[in-house]
Amino acid sequence: MAKTFLDTNILVYANDRADRDKQERALSVVERHLREGTGVISTQVLMEYTAVAAVKLGQVRAAVARQTVILERFEVVSVTGQVIRNGHELAEDFQISFWDGVILAAAMAARCDYLVSEDFSEGRSYGGVTVFNPFVA
Repeated sequence: MAKTFLDTNILVYANDRADRDKQERALSVVERHLREGTGVISTQVLMEYTAVAAVKLGQVRAAVARQTVILERFEVVSVTGQVIRNGHELAEDFQISFWDGVILAAAMAARCDYLVSEDFSEGRSYGGVTVFNPFVA
């Protein structure tokens, strides 16, 4: 079964009621990968999500903590020194931001086939990881 890395923005949209269409699409992706056991995130994604949920989405700490427990049902890749070094190289190779490079490096470390994100080019393959943007019509 193909493994899929979920970027932070997908988790944020799944919990953001400001745009119902994006929320429904993101929630569908999150639920599917939780149900199928094919989803992967990283410690970076967990940290970014908890910060955004508390600040931008205005969620209380207890709710964010409960969501974190749910998100831990995904395979969680630790952002190690090696992942960071690989992220630097990928950022240079693909002309993407350092943070996106680390996301990509974590997806590669987990041997993911896909990366779900709105921050990368839809359909492009980055070193064997193909991007899917659920918000592209």
